Amino acid sequence: MPPEPAAAVTAADRPQPGDAARIGTPPHLGSYLPADVTMLLTELSGEGLELPTEVREGLMQGGGHYAETLPIEYEPTAEYEALFERLLTQSARRIAELTTVLAERIVREATAEPVLVSLARAGTPVGVLLRRALLRTGVDAPHYTVSIVRERGLDPRALEYLTQRYAPERLVFIDGWTGKGAIGWELQEALDDHASRHGVRIPARLAVLTDPAHVAELCASRADELIPSACLNSTVSGLLSRTIIRPDLLPEGSFHGVRVYREFAERDRSRHYVDAVAAEFDVLPPVRDLLEGLGALAPADGRGLREVQAVQAEFAIANVHRVKPGIGETTRVLLRRLPQAIVVDPRKADRLDHILLLARDRGVPIVERESDVYACFGLIEDKAQ
Repeated sequence: MPPEPAAAVTAADRPQPGDAARIGTPPHLGSYLPADVTMLLTELSGEGLELPTEVREGLMQGGGHYAETLPIEYEPTAEYEALFERLLTQSARRIAELTTVLAERIVREATAEPVLVSLARAGTPVGVLLRRALLRTGVDAPHYTVSIVRERGLDPRALEYLTQRYAPERLVFIDGWTGKGAIGWELQEALDDHASRHGVRIPARLAVLTDPAHVAELCASRADELIPSACLNSTVSGLLSRTIIRPDLLPEGSFHGVRVYREFAERDRSRHYVDAVAAEFDVLPPVRDLLEGLGALAPADGRGLREVQAVQAEFAIANVHRVKPGIGETTRVLLRRLPQAIVVDPRKADRLDHILLLARDRGVPIVERESDVYACFGLIEDKAQ
């Protein structure tokens, strides 16, 4: 049976832009429980932010930045929502295993008193689950969500907020998966800039469930695995949009912006998703058995980017940003970009049902190509042609 929709924050509770910069505790945003996450974000209205995919793609490839506008939010069909439920049922235990292993590695290898800083928005469900997994071991880890944007960095106001409250060595940054590894590079640059400006060095520790790019030191797997939260947008991310950087809309000193899709509250699966995965914690074997079962991780040797560059060359794609590798990134291409094609490893098609359904629905060509690193790639159409 479909879950009861999670109650979103009412209109009466809606914060005003700039509130987060003026008060000590940011106002609650979205549909997650306040105990699960604090959003270091500023709510904006949707007026003028959302553009049709073709218009937005043209603006971005013409020199505009993706964080200045939003795509029109994909509304999943009944068939696609039913597929999401099947995928969640099939993979909830696997996600619980990966979460438990990652939580253990964070405490063992990073800090015994972590402060989880998830990267909006794909990192947020993972951060919620990590917080719950850590609580089961007696570790009460604060959890925040912050904005990070390629070529714009991590929200400096959010970093100031966190370093005013916690020792920098406690901060651990959380994302769902790696694609090419670009977010890790962006994080390092942002933290280097913060150190030069404020004299505070924050370790660039990025923890992910899956690391097919082979770049993250803290991960539970280097396989290109399906994470069901990649299959939906706002309705599995606390009803939040991608983050927005618009100085004309954000008062000085504000956190980066975000849109809250209250109109989708009846279809929200955010709490349902984390509750379904967290329920599996009760039936997992001891974490030492999980670690032994996973075995030693392959080295973080950056092989993912080399594979992306090979695909770029094979398909004569001028800009590497138009090649999006892995299950999570290919899903994003189909949900909110203008796909040229998707490239699928036929040996791994059994984990790509939702991608194949989305491609068929949108009339996107499917090309077969084997890969030792990724299960699939999303290729973005060149609007400059």
